[in-house]
Amino acid sequence: MKSSVPDRPHVVIIGCGFGGLEAVRALSNAPVTITLIDRTNHHLFQPLLYQVATAGLSAPAISAPIRHILRKQIARGNLTVLQAQVTAIDANARAVVLDDNERLGYNHLIVAAGATHSYFGHDGWAPYAPGLKTLADAFNIRARVIGAFEHAERCTNPIERSEWMSFVVVGAGPTGVEMAGTLSEIAQQTLSREFRRIDSKHARVVLLEGSDKVLGSFVPALQQRAKEQLKRLKVDVRTNCTVTAIGQSGVSYVSNEGDVELAAHLPSRTVIWAAGVAGSPLGRSLATTAGATLDRAGRVLVQPDLTLVDHPEIAVIGDLAAAKSYGPSGLASVPGVSPAAKQMGRLAASNLMRSMKGEPTRAFYYRDYGNLATIGRRAAVVDLSVPVFGALRFSGFFAWLFWLFAHIYFLIGFRNRLVVLIDWAWAYFTFERHARVVAEASPPTTDSQPTQPPVMDAPDTLPLRRRDSQSASP
Repeated sequence: MKSSVPDRPHVVIIGCGFGGLEAVRALSNAPVTITLIDRTNHHLFQPLLYQVATAGLSAPAISAPIRHILRKQIARGNLTVLQAQVTAIDANARAVVLDDNERLGYNHLIVAAGATHSYFGHDGWAPYAPGLKTLADAFNIRARVIGAFEHAERCTNPIERSEWMSFVVVGAGPTGVEMAGTLSEIAQQTLSREFRRIDSKHARVVLLEGSDKVLGSFVPALQQRAKEQLKRLKVDVRTNCTVTAIGQSGVSYVSNEGDVELAAHLPSRTVIWAAGVAGSPLGRSLATTAGATLDRAGRVLVQPDLTLVDHPEIAVIGDLAAAKSYGPSGLASVPGVSPAAKQMGRLAASNLMRSMKGEPTRAFYYRDYGNLATIGRRAAVVDLSVPVFGALRFSGFFAWLFWLFAHIYFLIGFRNRLVVLIDWAWAYFTFERHARVVAEASPPTTDSQPTQPPVMDAPDTLPLRRRDSQSASP
């Protein structure tokens, strides 16, 4: 492919998540040539990724090939889709560098590269506590969860068996809460009659959170309801807990109790990280070549119209953008959720077309329609903003039904909606999870370096020191 830009303005879009996909659709009828680059061949509905990780849904139910989704746009003749990894952005030369060192020129660039896991400076924890961002992550977690019960069935040592039947989720945001609730359901219902030597109902699921609340983006009443519903699902919720070490033996943390800190260790062979995210490494590339400013999470600070200072031809959207909403009620931070990414994608495309016509661009205004989170079977919380009526907040069974149908509605394609509806209906009446097949058992993780020794194994807590300093918290 030639590196020079074509006769019509060439728009390069990096990433086919929610933001990138909306940008492509919005520009498909514009007098531009579009090149969409993604490192995978599929668009992923990330809000349901945990369902793949916990064997509730198969991968094709929440994903679809990019070329199939955009087949109509490709047929119009102005869209090229490339499966490639963008390794760098040369803002001065207006080119992106691909994984084979090919340089692709552009007139306009929309960066929707998303986010990755953040371990708050402790990247050595990653092998022991995988995060959940991609299908590969989901397959890895699924193999670890299913494999943990299989290892427990083979154990003759009761202490080791207990470690395999203990699951720790770090981070009590929506992903962590959904993951913890579903893991408990698997143990209490799905696997309860399938093993001979172990009783899966004896499995322990612990949810660790660094702050004093779960679902921090929700109102206090719904946070409390979520905590109660987790308790009913037999999830052990521990807030005000700062993780200090993660290794093969489990998780060490400090629990803040008033002005006293208690050190603790949770023996576990299966730890899942849901505590933090960081911007794509492409943010650092923009900082180097375009002078972009990054926040502490590696996200790019953007102007009101989502472009970069001194580089109006570059827009950054989605999880990589540290954007503000310029609404009637004043400035507000934009959350890293799919509706925000979609709205950014549409605005970036609209502003691009306005700039081509010599018209002024518009500031981003995020229309927040509310938050949803499911906790488990017949349990969810809903916080909606309804025009005229204001806030609508409820929890429990009807919130769970609302969550189900909302997610089915926003899935890509009729087939995906139908498959998910059938799978969920079947699981509701039978407690079965049909996607429990793993290609290869996940081997036990071995330490390449010694980790911090556990403080103690039982009863899990020990007075450590006065609370005169704060450790890094997830």
